[in-house]
Amino acid sequence: MAASSIRMVTLQVSHGVRAGDEINCTISELQPLRAEPEDIPLDIVFEDKHVLVVNKPAHMVVHPAPGNACGTLVNAILHHCSIPTVAFSERELLSEVEDASDSDDESSTLAAYQNSMQGGGSNSYASSVRPGIVHRLDKGTSGLLVVAKNEHSHAHLSKQFKLHTIQRVYISLTCGVPSLLLGRVEVPIGRDVKNRVRMAAIPGPTNTGQARYAASRYKVIEVLAGGSAALVEWRLETGRTHQIRAHAKHIGIPLLGDEVYGGTRGMILSLLQPRFPHSSQGKLSQLVSGLERPCLHALALGFEHPQTGKNTHFSCQPPEDFAEVLSQLRALGSDKVF
Repeated sequence: MAASSIRMVTLQVSHGVRAGDEINCTISELQPLRAEPEDIPLDIVFEDKHVLVVNKPAHMVVHPAPGNACGTLVNAILHHCSIPTVAFSERELLSEVEDASDSDDESSTLAAYQNSMQGGGSNSYASSVRPGIVHRLDKGTSGLLVVAKNEHSHAHLSKQFKLHTIQRVYISLTCGVPSLLLGRVEVPIGRDVKNRVRMAAIPGPTNTGQARYAASRYKVIEVLAGGSAALVEWRLETGRTHQIRAHAKHIGIPLLGDEVYGGTRGMILSLLQPRFPHSSQGKLSQLVSGLERPCLHALALGFEHPQTGKNTHFSCQPPEDFAEVLSQLRALGSDKVF
């Protein structure tokens, strides 16, 4: 090869790449991540030998991931259930982000972890990445989540999620009011091609591989602030990543505080400013600045108990931040619908 067609590659950051250059590099192996037990208080709604129902606070991540190796619900569960450190492959976790995260069915159980520690695992890592977690809530979402405490409970709950027999009720505060006060959104959800961090409602067939079937039912409970906002109840028929947030955006009512899906501070200000007298603009600014998460709360959860077979139902009221915003919006006008 002629000397003029090859350039020596340097290690300088400022080195510019040109057409025809050959670049050799070594990529380090992905290192295993570890989930350490942490003494994090849990708001336990119910617990027996088989299941644990917790009220997850907003801003808590459910399971460890790159950038969130500690302070997660899994870390708290490991401590609560007296389980030692869990090690897992980052490669396995990263491979789940695009696919498995779209499903309610999680592969992690306390029993699977214990089995792997006894030599029953298929590799050197514990097979339990998220001990007992059979469904998820977004970091910013507060509310009820059920955890399986043994293999039988996990299998039983996972089957209920697959059959869509789990009852899940969410409430949200939305920007504006939907044109239909009671409705069903049946639009597939997939990764947003313009922003891979978020999901998007993608109308059309689901056999293209770009999106998966998703359906949500909603009803407006209360019209707030003269129609500038609404208290909306959601019931999930499927459990796709960011399903409510993506469907709410699709029908034109992004959640208050959801900067990723359109419920930005700017939109909230534009909707509410006409409702606030000039002397109260300070209160409006305080309300908007206090929105640090999407206003979404998992209000109720119902399932068949994996051991007794009885239908069990749990509920928990929204936390203070949600309740405070709702109270301020009601002060600007409230019309009950359902």
